[in-house]
Amino acid sequence: MGTGVVIKDDGTILTNFHVIAGAKKLKVTFFDGTEAEATVVSVQPEKDLAVIKPQKIPDDLEPAILGSSQQLLPGDMVVAVGFPFGIGPSVSSGVVSGLNRQFKSPDGTQVLQGLIQFDAAANPGNSGGPLVNMSGEVVGIVTAILNPTSARTFIGIGFATTIESAGSAVGLPPF
Repeated sequence: MGTGVVIKDDGTILTNFHVIAGAKKLKVTFFDGTEAEATVVSVQPEKDLAVIKPQKIPDDLEPAILGSSQQLLPGDMVVAVGFPFGIGPSVSSGVVSGLNRQFKSPDGTQVLQGLIQFDAAANPGNSGGPLVNMSGEVVGIVTAILNPTSARTFIGIGFATTIESAGSAVGLPPF
C-alpha cells in the first residue's frame, strides 16, 4: 500500500517504484472513494519512481500543481500527504531539514541522491505521496524514512525526490 499524486488530467499518477514493485494487480482509490484498476506506464527503479494510469477516473479530477524545489531552503514549511499504515488519508506538516541529501536503502542495494530531507511525519504508506509547499505546489515525492533501529516507523527524518528529478524521470517537461 502506498500513495500517489495525479500529475495529468487524464489521471496519470506518479508514485514510488517500491510501492508497485511485485504487484500482480494495482488498485487505485481516489479522494471521492472511486476505485479503479491501474496499469504501469513506466518505471525508473534507479530513482524509485513509477507512473501508473487508472482505467477510470472521477469526473471532477484535477491534477496536482507541480512546483519547483529550486527555491526551497532549510526551515521552509512543507506538508507530506499520504496514507500511513493504511488508516486513511493523512496530512502532516513540518519543515525542510536539508537539501541535496543522500539515502542508502537498508539492504544497501540502492543509493538515492539529491533528496529533500524533511521532518513532517511520514510512515509506511506515505511512500509515493506528494511533499507540498505552502503555495499548494508539489515540490517532491515522499520516498524514504530513516530510522537507525529496525523499526519501520518515523523518528523525524524523511526524504523526498525533488519534483524536477521525478518529472524528468517520467518525461514531463522542465517546470
